[in-house]
Amino acid sequence: QVQLVESGGGLVQPGGSLRLSCAASGTIVSIGAMGWYRQAPGKQRELVAAITSGSSTNYADSVKGRFTISRDNAKNTVYLQMNSLKPEDTAVYYCNADGYYSEYVGPEYFESWGQGTQVTVSS
Repeated sequence: QVQLVESGGGLVQPGGSLRLSCAASGTIVSIGAMGWYRQAPGKQRELVAAITSGSSTNYADSVKGRFTISRDNAKNTVYLQMNSLKPEDTAVYYCNADGYYSEYVGPEYFESWGQGTQVTVSS
């Protein structure tokens, strides 16, 4: 199986920046799309940004121009650079990825989620 581990969350003042990282590990054959989702208290989980294996990106309207998603395929890692943070960005941020991992019978499809990292924007 494939595990995702996030890091980089924390408390930041409005207007500040944070960089989230998510590293995938396991018997990975290939990773397709990688993305960041967030869930605020009392709200549904929503897509923040996604990036394909070819580095095409997609952003939620609420973060366009402020957040940047990128990936390092050699390290099986995806990043989310968050600038000009607002209180409404406060949420638990989750990493998601899909692709194929190695099993003795051959490659198997996976979709995995990280455990989540808290981002709090407050003065």
